[in-house]
Amino acid sequence: MATTLDNPPISVSKIAIIGAGVSGIAASKQLSHHNPLVFEASDSIGGVWRHCSYNSTKLQSHRRDYEFSDFPWPQRESSEFPTHLEILDYLHSYAEHFDVLKNIRFNSKVVEIRYVGDQEDLSSSFGGLPSDHRTPLPGHPVWEIGVQKNNQSDSIQWYAFEFVVVCIGKYGDIPKIPEFACNKGPDVFKGRVMHTLDYCKLDQEAATKLLEGKKVVVVGFKKSGIDLAMECAKANQGPQGQSCTMVVRTPHWIVPHYRIWGLPFSMFYSTRSSQFLHERPNQGVLKALLCLLLSPVRSGISKFIESYLLRKLPLEKYELKPEHPFEEDYASCQMAIVPENFFSEADKGKIVFKRASNWSFWSGGIEFEDNSKLEADVVVLATGFDGKKKLKSILPRPFCSLLDYPSGLMPLYRGTIHPLIPNMAFVGYIESVSNLATSEIRSMWLSGLLDKKFELPSVEKMLSQTLHEMDVMKRSTRFYKRHCNSTHSINHNDEMCEDMGWSSWRKKNWITEGFSPYSSEDYRKKD
Repeated sequence: MATTLDNPPISVSKIAIIGAGVSGIAASKQLSHHNPLVFEASDSIGGVWRHCSYNSTKLQSHRRDYEFSDFPWPQRESSEFPTHLEILDYLHSYAEHFDVLKNIRFNSKVVEIRYVGDQEDLSSSFGGLPSDHRTPLPGHPVWEIGVQKNNQSDSIQWYAFEFVVVCIGKYGDIPKIPEFACNKGPDVFKGRVMHTLDYCKLDQEAATKLLEGKKVVVVGFKKSGIDLAMECAKANQGPQGQSCTMVVRTPHWIVPHYRIWGLPFSMFYSTRSSQFLHERPNQGVLKALLCLLLSPVRSGISKFIESYLLRKLPLEKYELKPEHPFEEDYASCQMAIVPENFFSEADKGKIVFKRASNWSFWSGGIEFEDNSKLEADVVVLATGFDGKKKLKSILPRPFCSLLDYPSGLMPLYRGTIHPLIPNMAFVGYIESVSNLATSEIRSMWLSGLLDKKFELPSVEKMLSQTLHEMDVMKRSTRFYKRHCNSTHSINHNDEMCEDMGWSSWRKKNWITEGFSPYSSEDYRKKD
């Protein structure tokens, strides 16, 4: 529906936030003094924790590593990883404590965004690079947002804003489905095919009914696939239970817990001294030379961790030993905690592994490149999500074509600002070990930008910085398209702290600064 005299855009706030997941509520809290308007498509906050979690889903880290800087978990020292329901309770408590809910419009799906800003600035952005700094809050609308209320497709209300913060994330909503040759896709299969996005919408009873006594194939070997295989094994206990087959194309390193040969995992990657071992953007000649000299140490640490995992887990027995070093999985945020008793179920035959690069469907199940066939009643695709497609569906041209320009990755200065998209920020798109903590500090940085505590550099400098970061990611891991900064996250946060006028060294003394793990509480605003 177009904007007309009968349907003019409403100007309620200067700032819009799209999405009320972890990133959305972090941004809403940090920008609360601007009274932003938050659009959430569903009826609740929580994002993927609300809509893309299994009944057995738990956090991948300890509570203290996944908390807001000014809102600690209750029982934060508990060694138990919280369930997705406990995480939702924590997020609701945070939102209620800081009165974030008042700004959220639930059941309000953003279906379209239009640019209504300066057309001269728009043309200069794409004909060349503008040299002047953009004004984040120019005093007039730059974007109009079309919102569909309560799934009423025939009714779209338009709103006008000076600045938009996009927090719809990379996960959920749009599944990534493999492509198949003609007569080799799901349509020829007589059983049931679903994506993990569909599976996580099932309640406990429906999920058990789907899996119990069925020949289930799970395609994928990342966290969602591993958890699903474990649920399938639990539903098929006893002599009548069927096995669950995991189709594995690329094995990744999995860990049983966060201690390696008795040492805390954080000491290897989450301290300032440990990150000196890894290449960082703009690190200078001396630091680059130090990083080169220390590369044998970095490689040794990776092999040290691998030796523990190979001894602790039967990866070689099941042909699940990755061909790449552990540090590449860490650098791409792909390290997963394996559920307790996962390999015990494999030993009992309840979970079976099948290595395959290519596969397709036949009427009775799955067929592999060697022409072998696997019978199945249910095939679940744990093949990830298409976050870019989700963004491109709402952004107007030419901006949607610039999302991954010029290198195939989304260039985000300070992990937040796309240099070629004016008056818009993206929070929650570059991953780290703790996405919650990363979203919070980027929201703090964004608040400083909108409050004019500092200015953005030129577009050329922002693009150059993002390209340097991407080059570092490409040299760190073959899985660089995951867009993760875990090996230089402290350096990344240092740069944001310096922009905001904070000290980049957040610890009490040089010993803890060098050797104590960094966490969100180190970035709490100081009164």
